[in-house]
Amino acid sequence: MTDVKHYDILLAPVITEKSTLGSEHGQVTFRVPLTATKPEIKAAVEALFEVKVKAVNTLRVKGKTKVFRGIRGRRSDYKKAVVTLAEGQMIDVTTGL
Repeated sequence: MTDVKHYDILLAPVITEKSTLGSEHGQVTFRVPLTATKPEIKAAVEALFEVKVKAVNTLRVKGKTKVFRGIRGRRSDYKKAVVTLAEGQMIDVTTGL
């Protein structure tokens, strides 16, 4: 049974060239809140996608400093989670299956 808080843990899949290469090795990358922990991320992926998670690696991405029309600004920091699935498991992030 899925809990409502699981939907708050996984914000969006990360679709980049590097994350697509990871999908060939059973890895899926998600954007998660800065406060999310590895056990919470593992529980959310297992509950929402009905797969077995082998490992969760997280990394914090610092926001870039940008200049727009002479005004300095800074993008927000965010956290990514690279989820390694058990052998034979897969998630298609384009369809959610």
